[in-house]
Amino acid sequence: METATLQALPNLSSWEGDIFYPDSDGQPMANSSEHFERITTTKHGIESVFANRDDVFVAGDLFWYPVKGKTKIAVAPDVMVALGRPKGARKSYRQWNEENTPPQVVFEFLSDSNTQSEMMRKAAFFERYGVQEYYVYDLEHKQLSGLIRFTENDEALEEIPDMNDWKSPRLGIMFDMSSGELVLRKPDGEPFLSYAEINAELDDTRAELDATKTYTATLAAKLRELGMNPDAL
Repeated sequence: METATLQALPNLSSWEGDIFYPDSDGQPMANSSEHFERITTTKHGIESVFANRDDVFVAGDLFWYPVKGKTKIAVAPDVMVALGRPKGARKSYRQWNEENTPPQVVFEFLSDSNTQSEMMRKAAFFERYGVQEYYVYDLEHKQLSGLIRFTENDEALEEIPDMNDWKSPRLGIMFDMSSGELVLRKPDGEPFLSYAEINAELDDTRAELDATKTYTATLAAKLRELGMNPDAL
C-alpha cells in the first residue's frame, strides 16, 4: 500500500474560528435517479482504482473552498479527486487545510436543470483555482467533453479534441463512448459498476462458491464410499 506522509485530517466542524463554511446549499445532490447513479458509480469506481493508496481523496457533491475566509467562493462538483490528500471524512474541502492542494480532476453530469451560463462559470472557476482535468457528460444528449492542462504549468484549460477512448493522464481511467453513451473503464479495461451490478456479481460469485462446495462434498463422500480418504489425497 502506498502511503504518503500526510498531516492530520482537517477539522470536521463547519466552523473554523469565527467563520462558518456551509456544507450544503439546500439543493439536492442529484436531479434524477440517473444523475445520482452516475455520481455514485463514478466516485466508487475511482475509489476502487486507488484502493491501495491512502493519499487519494475522492468526493461527491462536496463543497470546495479554495480561498480561506471567502465563504462565497465555493463550488460542489459532482465528483472531484484530490491526489496527494488523505482519505477520510470532511464537512467541506478547505484548500488551505489540504497543503493548498486543489482537486486535480473534476466530473460534472449535466441534467436539464443546468444552464449554459452556470457551466461557463464553473469552467472559469475550475480553471482559475487549479483543476487539471475537467470532464462534462450531458446525460440527456449523451455528449462528452473535456478540458485539460496538458502540463501542470499551463495557465488555461484546453479542450480535448476527441474524447472517445480518451485516457485520463492523472487517473489512468478510460472514457468509452463506443456504445453511444459514456462507459468509464478502469486501467485494466474493466467498466465501472453500479451498486446493483456489484451486488449481482457478488451474488453470482457466492452461487459459484456454493456450487463448488456442494460438488466437493459430494465427491468426498463418494471417495469415502470407495474406501479412500479424500483428506489424504
